[in-house]
Amino acid sequence: MRDPDVARSNQILRACVHCGFCTATCPTYQVLGDELDSPRGRIYLIKDMLEAGRPADEKTVRHIDRCLSCLACMTTCPSGVHYMHLVDHARAHIEKTYRRPLFERLLRNVLAHVLPYPMRFRLALVGAKLARPFRRLVPDARLRAMLDMAGAPIPPVSRNDDPQVFPARGPRRMRVALMTGCAQRALNTDINDATIRLLTRLGAEVVIARGAGCCGALTHHMGKADLSHASAAANIRAWSAEMAGEGLDAIVINTSGCGTTVKDYGHMFRNDPMAGEAAAVAGIARDVSEVLEVLGLPEGAAAPRPARVAYHAACSLQHGQQNKATPKALLTAAGFEVVEPSDSHLCCGSAGTYNLMQPALSSELKRRKVATLEARAPDIIAAGNLGCMIQIGSATGVPVVHSVELLDWATGGPEPRALRPAP
Repeated sequence: MRDPDVARSNQILRACVHCGFCTATCPTYQVLGDELDSPRGRIYLIKDMLEAGRPADEKTVRHIDRCLSCLACMTTCPSGVHYMHLVDHARAHIEKTYRRPLFERLLRNVLAHVLPYPMRFRLALVGAKLARPFRRLVPDARLRAMLDMAGAPIPPVSRNDDPQVFPARGPRRMRVALMTGCAQRALNTDINDATIRLLTRLGAEVVIARGAGCCGALTHHMGKADLSHASAAANIRAWSAEMAGEGLDAIVINTSGCGTTVKDYGHMFRNDPMAGEAAAVAGIARDVSEVLEVLGLPEGAAAPRPARVAYHAACSLQHGQQNKATPKALLTAAGFEVVEPSDSHLCCGSAGTYNLMQPALSSELKRRKVATLEARAPDIIAAGNLGCMIQIGSATGVPVVHSVELLDWATGGPEPRALRPAP
C-alpha cells in the first residue's frame, strides 16, 4: 500500500460491488460471452494479481489485452468504479512483470517507436504500401492488419502543423493551443486544417506550441509508462510555457482519444514534480466541440446542401469525457439532419492500436458498428476521433469525415475532401 498506484487501485477495487451491470455494455463480452472478458471478470483477475503481488500470468494478460479501454463500463457503473485507472495500472504491471513471446515484444516495440512520430509513421506507411501486394503471403493476422492500414493515400505534410500562431479573424475572443497530435498528422491533415480555419473564423487565436506532440495515449495503453510520461511531459512543458507567456484559455484537442489522456495528466503526474503544471494543463484541456460550444456558430451557419449525417460517438468522447450531446447539437445547429445508430454506446473496435493487436475482435466490432450506421441510410458519417474514422471508413462506402470538417464547411470553409467527387 506504500505504492501510490497500488493504493489507488485498492480504492477502485473497494468501490466495485460486482453487480455485473458493466457486462451489458462491454463490447468484448457481447462478442465472446466470457465473464473474464467483461470488466467484472477483469477486475477479479487484476485484484488477484495485485493482492498477491505476483507477476502477471498468461491468462491474465490474454484477457487484459482483449480490453478495448472503451470505458463504456464506467458510464454504466452505478458505483463509480474508475476502471480506466485500474486497467492502466494493470497494463503497467504486466509490462514490468510479464515476458511476452519474442515476436509480440518486437511488434509492440515497433508500434511504440513508430506511431507516435509522424515522419516515422509516414515512412512506415510507404513501406507498407510496397508490401501490400504480398499481403496474402503474410502469416500473421496482426501484420496483415498493419498492411491494410496503408490502403488510403498518404496526404502531403501540412505546414499548418508547424509551430506558429494563427491570428483570430476579427476581434480576438479567445487564445487557444491546438494539439496537432501524431498519427493524425500522417494519416489525415485535413482535420487540423479545418480546425484552424473554424476556430480563427469564430474569433480564436490558435497557437501551435513548439515542443508539443504525441499525447502519450498509444504507449500508455501498452503499459509503457516511461515512454508515455516522456511524451506527456513534453506537452506539459510546451503548453505551460504558453500559459505563463501570453496565456491560454484552452488547449483544444480534436482527437478524442488524445483528449481523454490529456485530461488525465493531473492523475498521471500526481506523484511527479510536474504535478502542478500537469493539473493546470489538464484543467484547461477541451475537446474541440466544447470550445465551439462556447464560441458559438455564426448567424446564418448552414449546410451547403441537405445531408443526413449519422453521428458516431467515439468511446473516448462519450465515455471517457462524458461528452455525447455537444457534437450532435453543433451539427444540428449547422443545418445537418443528425441521426444515431442503434447501440451507439458500443465501440467500433479501433481503440488506438487495438485494431492492429486484436484484429479478429476488432473486425467483428467494426462489422457490427458499420451495419448499425448504414441502417440509418446516411449521406455522411461523422465522428470526432481519427481512429474511429479510419476503422469505419475501411468497411463502408459512405463518406466518413470529422465533425469539425462539416462545421467548417457550413461556416464558409471548403467542402470536405471525402465528399468531393472522385477525379
